[in-house]
Amino acid sequence: MSAEPSAVSISPRYSREVVEERDAHADLLADFRAGMLEPPRSLPPKYFYDARGSQLFDAICDTPEYYPTRLEADLLERHAEAILEASGARTLFELGSGTSRKTEYLLAALEARVSAPHYVANDVCGEILDEAGARLLQRFDQMRVDSLCGDYAAALTHLADVSGAQADGPRLFAFLGSSLGNFEDAEAAALLRRIRDTMNPEDRLLLGLDRVKPRPVLEAAYNDAAGVTAAFNLNLLSVLNTELGADFDPEGFEHRAPFVEDLSRIEMHLVSRRQQTVRVSEPEAVLEIAEGEVIRTEISRKFSLEAIDRLLTAAGLEHAAQWSAPEEWYSLFLLRPGAD
Repeated sequence: MSAEPSAVSISPRYSREVVEERDAHADLLADFRAGMLEPPRSLPPKYFYDARGSQLFDAICDTPEYYPTRLEADLLERHAEAILEASGARTLFELGSGTSRKTEYLLAALEARVSAPHYVANDVCGEILDEAGARLLQRFDQMRVDSLCGDYAAALTHLADVSGAQADGPRLFAFLGSSLGNFEDAEAAALLRRIRDTMNPEDRLLLGLDRVKPRPVLEAAYNDAAGVTAAFNLNLLSVLNTELGADFDPEGFEHRAPFVEDLSRIEMHLVSRRQQTVRVSEPEAVLEIAEGEVIRTEISRKFSLEAIDRLLTAAGLEHAAQWSAPEEWYSLFLLRPGAD
């Protein structure tokens, strides 16, 4: 969350622009004040993704227990051509692109269909965007890559101003990795509505969602034996130490991620191993954290078809096509803007 140049270019076919609508540090301060000064304590998951956090999440995707990435990647590999044909897209715009590894299936299909493909990637970590952009330029000789460094809202607001993005339609918006599951119902519907309002009538949205499945499968995915997810969760404390001048001791907390059945979601927790005092410089505060006290750092919802339909109706989106893994464990939905 340190300051970055407003624009970066590593090639005539690549650009990165910082598009935050708000001050990221001020946002963290506000969220810390709102969620961490008194129990029950919580923080939004967007603060996981500094450079190390982004790398750790990429490593999570390679653990044997973490099925969502493999299921989604398999669906993208098998159906990328059908997805691009159904969307008619000339440009791919991705929210929360990360390393863009799975996206390469869509980009390969896009390059096969159009002579001057265009990829617009959005993530909060500029370093990850640059690394992904350099890799993609090596693989795709004709592709232009524009990166927007900022949160989802900032990227959507800025999208119309990206050189050529609006002209290179139709566009396929992609929101993969079941990232929508990090939001409560009202927030999820509002984000989908914002995407829908950014779309032109001929644009489409490809939405990846994790589906309801047995508890043991779910809990294993977020409590991998190698401890990669635990390291990812605990890295949030290092972010707070760096950004807010705090003295959280990562050794004083342990990672837990139970499935909460009545809410149909995994909750990621940092659980205090002992009574401890944490001092924070900004905002100036002293936190008294009891042994066993929980800091909730993420929710990851698992969707029934009924829940999905409710969200899409609230957001003004309609089904165009669907591709699902065996037993409906994971689904890709191709969506179109509904009538106003």
